[in-house]
Amino acid sequence: MTTLLIAEHDNNSLKDATNKALTAAAELGAEVHVLVAGENAKGAAEAAAKLKGVTKVLLADNAAYAHDLAEPLAALIVSLAPNYDAFVAPATSRFKNVMPRVAALLDVMQVSEIIKVVSPDTFERPIYAGNAIQTVKSKDAKKVITVRTSTFQATGDGGSASVENAAAVADPGLSSFVGEEVAKSDRPELTSAKIIVSGGRAMQSRENFTKYIEPLADKLGAGVGASRAAVDAGYAPNDWQVGQTGKVVAPELYIAIGISGAIQHLAGMKDSKVIVAINKDEDAPIFQVADYGLVADLYQAVPELIQAL
Repeated sequence: MTTLLIAEHDNNSLKDATNKALTAAAELGAEVHVLVAGENAKGAAEAAAKLKGVTKVLLADNAAYAHDLAEPLAALIVSLAPNYDAFVAPATSRFKNVMPRVAALLDVMQVSEIIKVVSPDTFERPIYAGNAIQTVKSKDAKKVITVRTSTFQATGDGGSASVENAAAVADPGLSSFVGEEVAKSDRPELTSAKIIVSGGRAMQSRENFTKYIEPLADKLGAGVGASRAAVDAGYAPNDWQVGQTGKVVAPELYIAIGISGAIQHLAGMKDSKVIVAINKDEDAPIFQVADYGLVADLYQAVPELIQAL
């Protein structure tokens, strides 16, 4: 039984999600190969070859894989299927698009967002916004798995795998790349940030995010997050959203400001090591998961916190 891990990368280096998904892939108990598909992605392939426990890296370097289009990547993975028993990828937005296609083309069930490997065919995954844990046993000959990376430690370097070229396959041509706008920020990316400061609907405006949340984040070297209510109200951009329909994070420190704590938000951050909540409503659900809670007016408390820092 051999496992193929599909890497999340930017062509030059691997994303942290790949290292964490590798930990889950290794727990399947089989030899692990890594697929790096991209354009001019030799740097990412060399980084994958150094990961502990990886025995082979397949590099598919082709313009068809340059822009994360799901159809050509899914076709590539399926072309490699005869050599593998399991396909593992981090549950990022990219692979939430790719892996269901792979499962459909292989006519198997996908096991989504696993948080624990019980055995090579049995996994645990959260359901009902994380309020229950489902144990899934797959009888399919080939397993297609996505990993909720917030629950796995990252695998470090220590390997010296060989890098082999993987032939590109015909592009199904079902979609084409039009363009992209990349948001530039000096702050750490949410999914890899060690500290996150999030604001909720109580922030009341975009200007208040700029005035209160962002200065605190800058003081702490933190990423900035938001609840869905704040995003829907236009107070924060979509890529800041934390929760069931946003990003799932597990930083060392999560500071929730003016967030009531709906279960959909808690599902995205409750694995954080330390949770601090500031809310003037002492009955807010966020206090049930917070390690430290401050019942206070955020417009008074946050400036005082920034001043103290």
